[in-house]
Amino acid sequence: AIVGKAKCIMVQGTMSGAGKSLLCAALCRIFKQDGYKVAPFKSQNMALNSYVTRNGMEMGRAQVMQAEAAGIEPDVRMNPVLLKPSSDIGSQVIVLGEVRGQMTATEYYENSLMPEVMKAYNELAEENDIIVIEGAGSPAEINLRENDIVNMGMAEAAGAPVLLAGDIDRGGVFAQLYGTVKLLTDD
Repeated sequence: AIVGKAKCIMVQGTMSGAGKSLLCAALCRIFKQDGYKVAPFKSQNMALNSYVTRNGMEMGRAQVMQAEAAGIEPDVRMNPVLLKPSSDIGSQVIVLGEVRGQMTATEYYENSLMPEVMKAYNELAEENDIIVIEGAGSPAEINLRENDIVNMGMAEAAGAPVLLAGDIDRGGVFAQLYGTVKLLTDD
């Protein structure tokens, strides 16, 4: 449930590497330059490279770059769940900057982290005017929709309007955009 006062906007993509992180950084900078207090947010990030905050906590590097664009100190609440792949079926799970342990994909999906994600989001929303939310991969990955906490699941939880980004340089961008929208559920 939405608690914070901040308005929000979300950027999702047709695939990984579509430019979501850069677009979110640009929005953070634009809103900051317009005089708003803005923070980035990505509920779940999968990356081997992480950033260590001033207080020794781990978070995704993209949200650090976005925080810098917003002119604020990186905060693990901006990326409450960091997954560091360790095998084809498992990852090290880091929640709010601290290692929670190794989990297989099945174990991870059996233990929803959405309550912790929403607590972090709501705290940031209380402290800021605007939250710029970044999705992961594509919302059209229908095999992941049921347990989604990073794409449409997050957009619905935050009440966020969604911008869809595609990369024309990879070719087939219109099919990517159209296919992504057509694979989403009606709601």
